Amino acid sequence: MIRPVLTELGIFLIPFAVYAAYLLATRSGVLDQDSWPVHMIGKLTFGALALVILSLVLLANFSGAPPGTTYVPAHIENGKLIQGTEK
Repeated sequence: MIRPVLTELGIFLIPFAVYAAYLLATRSGVLDQDSWPVHMIGKLTFGALALVILSLVLLANFSGAPPGTTYVPAHIENGKLIQGTEK
């Protein structure tokens, strides 16, 4: 359960990392308080939340097995490992 949480946290941090890379490229000083005004943090937060919501919607709609299929888990048959399949 921790992997999806870390994935969404990473997606949330993408706009902040891009802005920090922009500040590094323009030599504006990443750690200066003037480089991170409140309106910019608000815009970055809004963009980050939009990315997280988009990723959750796409994950819910396009992940998993197709409708009407049944997952048969991996098992041992006649001494051989049979991979999990969808039927």
